[in-house]
Amino acid sequence: MAETEARAHQRERNMDTDSSSSAVPRLNPAASLPLQDLIVIWGGLCAITLLSWLYLVRMPMPSGTMMMDGMRMAMPMPYQGTAQEAWLTFVMWAVMMAAMMVPSVAPMVLMFARLRRGSGQASPADAWLFALGYLVVWSAFSAVVTIGQLALQRAAIIGDALRVTPLLGGLILVATGIYQLTPLKEACLSRCRSPLTFFMTCWHEGRVGALRMGLNHGAFCVGCCWLLMALLFVAGVMNLLWVAAITALVLIEKVTPYGRGIAALSGVAMIASGIWLAVLR
Repeated sequence: MAETEARAHQRERNMDTDSSSSAVPRLNPAASLPLQDLIVIWGGLCAITLLSWLYLVRMPMPSGTMMMDGMRMAMPMPYQGTAQEAWLTFVMWAVMMAAMMVPSVAPMVLMFARLRRGSGQASPADAWLFALGYLVVWSAFSAVVTIGQLALQRAAIIGDALRVTPLLGGLILVATGIYQLTPLKEACLSRCRSPLTFFMTCWHEGRVGALRMGLNHGAFCVGCCWLLMALLFVAGVMNLLWVAAITALVLIEKVTPYGRGIAALSGVAMIASGIWLAVLR
């Protein structure tokens, strides 16, 4: 009797194992995609990135900026606090997040498309649903940052150049540098750096599952990079060279073999720079 019960429990454990593993597609993650799918996915991601950067270069300027010799310059114009200005601020942040984060999520989108193809559900539309979920999370982040920026402007904590004082900028640098060295940063970065591991632990079937996985990955990515975005207030949100530098750091962290080391090294550099900016400058 005991032996029979033991065998029954073993069969239940085997069924549980089989059911959990069946939720993940069984395939070689190096499987190739059809050329037309690659064109649709790569072309779309490149188009989003290029159009986002084009918008940042030519976007309507909020109060406090003007164009001079092709450069955005800070001007002493008062913050108006209108609905139109709030909308333009949100659009600026949402487009900026797309410009900065889409390049680094491209390997994840391609891995998802290969996994979908291996499970017999090959469709570029599913990959775009994953990307949509990712961008929805960053758009929500942009809304939160917009509210914070407008509150800081109303309180005159940030000036017309959308840049904080050297003291506050130094504190932001130090805080970001410390976060770069924390286990939470490493945990979120590991999910961003290993697409296959992410999908093996977070896989969901169907198109709703594709959107859900995009939302999950976006949440990990925000956890990895949210304080890096606060650095934009150090040199000025309108400083596109600074935006490009942070974009490059995010890309190096997420897609190169040296991402963890770069994150730690950049953290130390940020702490040192923050101390210099806040105390010595």
